[in-house]
Amino acid sequence: MAKQSNKPQPKANNYAFIDSQNLNMGVSSNVVHKGKNIYRGWKLDYRKFRIFLRNKYRVENAYLFIGNMAGQEALYTYLQECGYILVLKPTTSYTDSLGKISVKGNVGTDLVLYASAKVFDDYDKAVVVTGDGDFLSLCEYLVDESKLLKIVIPNKKKYSQLLNKFSDYFDFVSVNKKKLEKTSAHKKRRV
Repeated sequence: MAKQSNKPQPKANNYAFIDSQNLNMGVSSNVVHKGKNIYRGWKLDYRKFRIFLRNKYRVENAYLFIGNMAGQEALYTYLQECGYILVLKPTTSYTDSLGKISVKGNVGTDLVLYASAKVFDDYDKAVVVTGDGDFLSLCEYLVDESKLLKIVIPNKKKYSQLLNKFSDYFDFVSVNKKKLEKTSAHKKRRV
């Protein structure tokens, strides 16, 4: 039997790169397939999610890429208090095909820039949180550089099939609902 070492294990230095819009919409939106609701959206507890990243993937720094909108300062403060490093992006408004005004933060470029260049030498492994196929090239690059730890996809029922070539790296937020759902502190208790 091999003797166990009392040496402390080296501390992991993993970083998460989070597409906030994809995470939020992926978890909170219902998914309908052929007229049938196959997934009911729920509200993510960002504090629990930050702890999840730290405990499960040993994420030291979690970069959250999010649109910068006036009036959302309390949200940004809360996210920072939860332990995220915010990268705020200017937003643009547009009218969709149904006439609804939508806001977009266009965080993808910055997420790729940070993960592949800006802080690339500062971390051991990357956890990329998105289900968006726009990040295919980033994932390929991180694999080639032996830096990809996980792709944490918000919703198992709805993500880009372009990412399937990395299925060995997949984890899903949606299957961790019991651990990560925001619960009301004022829920009535059954008597």
